[in-house]
Amino acid sequence: MIEEIRIRDLGVIDEAVLPLHAGLTVLTGETGAGKTMVVTALGLLLGGRGDSGLVRTGASRTVVEGVLDLPVGHAALQRVDEAGGDVSDGLVLVRTVQADGRSRAHVGGRAAPVGLLAEIAEHLVAVHGQADQWRLRRSDEHREVLDAYGGAAVGGPLDAYRVAHGALTTAEEELAGLRTAAAERAREAETLRLGLERIEALEPEAGEDDVLRAESDRLGHAEELRAAAGAAHTVLSGDDDTPDAAPGVLTELADASARVAAASASDPALAALGTRIDEVRYLAADLAADLGSYLADADVDPARLDHVEQRRAALTELTRLYGPTVDDVLVWGAAAATRVAELDGTGDRIAELEARVAELTGARETAAQALTDARCRAAETLGTRITDELAHLAMGAATVLVAVEDSGRFGADGRDTVEVRLAAGPGTTPRSVTKAASGGELSRVMLAIEVATAQEVASVPTFVFDEVDAGVGGRAAVDVGARLAALARHAQVVVVTHLAQVAAHADRHLVVEKSDDGSVTRSMVHEVTDDDRVTELARMLGGSGTQAALDHARDLLARARP
Repeated sequence: MIEEIRIRDLGVIDEAVLPLHAGLTVLTGETGAGKTMVVTALGLLLGGRGDSGLVRTGASRTVVEGVLDLPVGHAALQRVDEAGGDVSDGLVLVRTVQADGRSRAHVGGRAAPVGLLAEIAEHLVAVHGQADQWRLRRSDEHREVLDAYGGAAVGGPLDAYRVAHGALTTAEEELAGLRTAAAERAREAETLRLGLERIEALEPEAGEDDVLRAESDRLGHAEELRAAAGAAHTVLSGDDDTPDAAPGVLTELADASARVAAASASDPALAALGTRIDEVRYLAADLAADLGSYLADADVDPARLDHVEQRRAALTELTRLYGPTVDDVLVWGAAAATRVAELDGTGDRIAELEARVAELTGARETAAQALTDARCRAAETLGTRITDELAHLAMGAATVLVAVEDSGRFGADGRDTVEVRLAAGPGTTPRSVTKAASGGELSRVMLAIEVATAQEVASVPTFVFDEVDAGVGGRAAVDVGARLAALARHAQVVVVTHLAQVAAHADRHLVVEKSDDGSVTRSMVHEVTDDDRVTELARMLGGSGTQAALDHARDLLARARP
């Protein structure tokens, strides 16, 4: 709730502090004293439009500050915390309007856009008056009031509808996406199949490109390789085809081994060297044999070389299209095969979704009808309750109808359009309450709605009514005060009134007084109690302090108290 409002240099108000409390607080004062300025100040604090005309003459700016006490976890506190404000010691809102029309806001000790005040206000205060920020200004808000009033009887069907609507929307979106992408999917599948056919035609093996590269190098240099191997073999084994050729390394090593063996009996050290010569001779013999085998297999085969080059060219075309190596091509082929299977199954998925959409459409239709039926039942009782309340607010001839109609389309909250309608008298066609009610009537209709739904609807914690008693008097005014007191049992209520019959029901009574020193007019606000309150009520009754007026005021207070 709002604990305190501080106002400085707003209209006729020089400086004022409004201590507010739980229950019903009334604000009274003579005409022109500045009662409406208090409501204007609250409007500024809640993000209302500010202009230089609000700044007190001679002042540089208007400042309005509000201190609020809200329970932990309240939506307004969460929004302020998101904006970086400090709410550890309560929520403080400040609005400043400069004389040149510039406006600033501070929320929780932090500069903030004025729009943030308006966001927070939705969770804090409902203001009803002739210059109204009325809570039911949109059809959706009419529906929200009805749904909240209906409680679980409406909430259950609403939840069921939202589940059905969400499932259907998801299925429809997927189906539309599949249908839209059908041609693209077909082209994609055809492209993948072409690649798989190319790979299948060549049947590449893992690492084949590396193997063929090595074979191509070998076949391309076969003559050079054969000559080198032959020369090395001749060096080791000698040349049997040339009689005068020098002996080979093997012959020389055999001669060296024999010479050392013949003399080694006299010296063990030479015998050891002979053993090492034999080891070299054996190694040379093995190497000569391997060179001989290499020469036998190293015949030049132009046909094989041509086959290898053709195979490499074919594999190069594959790697150019599907991967830098044959291994990458094989990986691409496996993924492509999986993707083709998925694309081929799209047709089956479309058929499944079509059946699913048809099923969910029926389920949503059923859920929507159940929701409509629940809303219609709640609307009937809500309309009766509001009408009954209006009978206590000098609008006994008026009838309120909460209309639930088919909008012709399904939305996130059903297919119903909900509108609160007012018939001002018998035989009058009910019209939207915002069009059918005058300013004063609109405030009373809103009071009737708030009282009628106070127990079922978790609304904002504070209500402000300006001129809710316009056009009423006598017994009807007493009833208006009683209804405001009834609402104040569930929320903080602040009322600007000129009727003593209403003010008598207040838990706290604030008076706006105007003083004039001949050149400057100022207003101040103070609380009245006991005899001072009786005196103020007597003034409001027009008695100007007469005994009859004072007695009447005391009688009103006595009757207003439970």
